[in-house]
Amino acid sequence: MKITEINAIENAVVERNATPEEELQIKTDQELAGQVKADEKAEAEAKAAQKAALLDRLGITEDEAKLLLA
Repeated sequence: MKITEINAIENAVVERNATPEEELQIKTDQELAGQVKADEKAEAEAKAAQKAALLDRLGITEDEAKLLLA
């Protein structure tokens, strides 16, 4: 795995191999980001299901609900 370091003061770009610790941190960060994304998706789906259930109980469409709340 390559790491790119940019030194803005010296206008230099250095590409090097990642250390084992850096590789582990990158993999951990990627797994965490994936889990956060999955959690956000599940939360959005749950909210959408709740909204659909509420509209169904009220017997109105989403467009009708928007009109009522406008």
